[in-house]
Amino acid sequence: MADEKTYDVVVIGAGPAGYVSAIRAAQLGLSVACVEREFLGGTCLNVGCIPSKALLDASEHLAWIREGAARVGIVVGEVDIDWPTMQKHRAKVVDSSTKGVAYLFKKHGIAHLAGEGGFVEPGVIDVTGTDSTTRVRYGAAVVATGSAPIALPGAPFDGERVISSTEGLALDEIPKRLVVVGGGYIGLEMGSVYQRVGTKVTVVEALESILPGMDPDLSKEGMKVFKKQGLDIRVGTKVTGVEVGTSGVKVAVAGQGEETIEADAVLVAIGRKPVTNGLALERVGVETDRKGFVKVDGLKAADNVWAIGDVIGGKMLAHKGMDEGVVAAEKIAGREAEMDYFPIPGIVYTHPEIATVGLTEPEAVEAGHEIKVGRFPFSANGRARCMNETTGFVKMIADAATDRMLGCHILGARAGDLIAELVAVSSFRGSAGDVALTVHAHPTLAEAVKEAALDVHGEVLHI
Repeated sequence: MADEKTYDVVVIGAGPAGYVSAIRAAQLGLSVACVEREFLGGTCLNVGCIPSKALLDASEHLAWIREGAARVGIVVGEVDIDWPTMQKHRAKVVDSSTKGVAYLFKKHGIAHLAGEGGFVEPGVIDVTGTDSTTRVRYGAAVVATGSAPIALPGAPFDGERVISSTEGLALDEIPKRLVVVGGGYIGLEMGSVYQRVGTKVTVVEALESILPGMDPDLSKEGMKVFKKQGLDIRVGTKVTGVEVGTSGVKVAVAGQGEETIEADAVLVAIGRKPVTNGLALERVGVETDRKGFVKVDGLKAADNVWAIGDVIGGKMLAHKGMDEGVVAAEKIAGREAEMDYFPIPGIVYTHPEIATVGLTEPEAVEAGHEIKVGRFPFSANGRARCMNETTGFVKMIADAATDRMLGCHILGARAGDLIAELVAVSSFRGSAGDVALTVHAHPTLAEAVKEAALDVHGEVLHI
């Protein structure tokens, strides 16, 4: 054993959950090391949230120049796509983000241990790097090793023809035809990017609607919007086989009938699985469920071992993992802290954006609530008209007896930013009346949120 070190806290994994937990632990005066076998920032900063948004924003500008500019009196000539430069932009954003994490580690005195971490026994982790192994002793360990894409049965990822979002973010050339399997967050975002840059995109979703788990009104309206944009969406359709050739793939599907779709590649976005290989969790008494997710009780997985982020399942979102990271660090430091999972928002960064917090209408009814629902269309919002962004609506669900806001769902321009107000209201278990009584600046898109709250009580003003 070449080296041995001791820290109060050792975090395994430097994704959003892990690096935030490490930073918070360091802020609380603990000595901290963070083990990472691949890259700082994890999936999110390198091959997920951040690079996908770089391409989404760039391709959205392209779509606006081509289709939206003329509607507001801006005449543009022929527009070309410089795909290599767009990819350089994505890479630059990623590089800046990961360097930011490295800077924060240095600022807070956090040791970055490059290598693969595995438990030896309680209190001891071996970090195996390229040339040596370091033995690390810890007071508390935090498992934050994230997740990886799930492959289609019988069609493993090959990085070229059968790809995940990881490869989809960095293709050398724009494909002429692309099949996207999965109509959730990742599938629709990646499908939108490639549709905008000229790819013929077919989205295949096994369930009867896109955006599974979201409010049915979002799914229905989203289906209309994305089809209008040019996405060929097949719901209630399963992939029955993938044949990989030298120049493309043939994807066999079965829905209303059987069909074979030919494409340059198939991008599989059917979900993610926890990454726990190499950790030797059993050596410290950490258990996993049948899907491989780490079992926790209040984020605690075993004596002096905590687990956070995608590896424990639930909503597999970076911001959920970040908050779990803070809570875990607070608990390790002896502070009172608990996770509140109710007000965690979900956002689809398509155009228009889709954002949600709290219960869907069916969930609210199933939970036994008698509900009132308020709606307001962006077509009746002054700022949306000025922006020529009138697609979509705000939908608010409240308990009929208490007026507590149970959920809010937005499809429209900047929905991801608008939802923050409703997350705050949800955190304090506020009411539709609280939102309705709040002064919203005019003219703003946020006025649509206030109007939806007013509509819960039948008092909407502008429709």
